[in-house]
Amino acid sequence: MAKESKPQQQGGMIKIQYYRSSIAAPETHKQIVKSLGLTKLNQIVERPDTPSIRGFVEKVPHLLRIIE
Repeated sequence: MAKESKPQQQGGMIKIQYYRSSIAAPETHKQIVKSLGLTKLNQIVERPDTPSIRGFVEKVPHLLRIIE
């Protein structure tokens, strides 16, 4: 008998805004911001709504916000 997989969200996207500078932040925080594709302050990017992307944002809540 095959295992049933959980239903995945299809097409779920979140908007992430880079609203505070990472100049004085640790290097790992800067890498997280850069890996999300953010380069300028107040820039907004749209990324898939996955647990890994949500985890990135939760690591640096003082630098990023999720736009609903």
